[in-house]
Amino acid sequence: MKVNPLSEAILEVKALKTVIKDKKREVTVVDGIDFEIGKNEVVALVGESGCGKSMTSLSIMQLLPRTGEIADGEVRFRGRNLVGLNKKEISQVRGRKMAMIFQEPMTSLNPVLTIGMQLTEAIIRHLGVSKTEAITMAEEWLRRVGFPEPSRIRKEYPHRLSGGMRQRVMLAMAMACRPDLLIADEPTTALDVTIQAQVLDLLRQLLKESDMSVLFITHDLGVVAEMANRVIVMYAGQIVESTDVRTLFKSPKHPYTKGLLQSTPRMQGAIEKLVPIAGSVPPAGTLTVGCRFADRCPIATMECREGQLELRDLGGGHKVRCLKA
Repeated sequence: MKVNPLSEAILEVKALKTVIKDKKREVTVVDGIDFEIGKNEVVALVGESGCGKSMTSLSIMQLLPRTGEIADGEVRFRGRNLVGLNKKEISQVRGRKMAMIFQEPMTSLNPVLTIGMQLTEAIIRHLGVSKTEAITMAEEWLRRVGFPEPSRIRKEYPHRLSGGMRQRVMLAMAMACRPDLLIADEPTTALDVTIQAQVLDLLRQLLKESDMSVLFITHDLGVVAEMANRVIVMYAGQIVESTDVRTLFKSPKHPYTKGLLQSTPRMQGAIEKLVPIAGSVPPAGTLTVGCRFADRCPIATMECREGQLELRDLGGGHKVRCLKA
């Protein structure tokens, strides 16, 4: 997505720490992360499963499970800290100013309500229009996301639609109130390649028509190259690298980022053998000292394992958490 981000920050995440609690212990799943999203900017948040990407998005939306809690830090949306708002206050922001679409839309749509009922409920609640106006708006958005017969789709139940159709419904629901920020949490992962391309094309078109900013959460670096202005790489609850998308692909600095790129197939150039990253992401809360990637890193030293690593600014907005960078 080739747009020019402006200096105004829509979202500011500051020293965010999110924990999951049970009777025996407290596990940190997001550990002191900082980032901003500017107006009209598309920021990709990438990393393997278990790195804290989805917990970051749920923290921003204040949709953490009952065992989850923001232990420290701030989530500022247009300057207002969302942490600590009551249900009424956050409901005035969520859905209207910030919207989210998930990886599996079937878990987000109510199976016993029609598509139209779910769409119009959100429109009436957030925009304060009449039911007739809401129906008209719902059908218009269903048409805009690619349904040739929106009046028929409006009367259908979620289980009667395919995965790609349900994801388009979720996109229509998210866009209907014209939010300032859209969080897309792996919205194409559960779709086949053809439908994935259609959803991404649709999202690009909607972004061209709006002033919306996007936090795009994915593990697909091909999608990142196509959609994002900036990239944030997460590993084991921390940000390990952040920079603009061109720099990330041309000059990655963190060994984890390099590993992700080496394990991603490419369509151009000679066919090369993919090099997977050895090992797996450590369980949340098990590593507290040194570089959390050290056990999987081919260049790690004792200093990496024992030192306290901070996110260093290399200049030009390129930040990395690595002693060797």
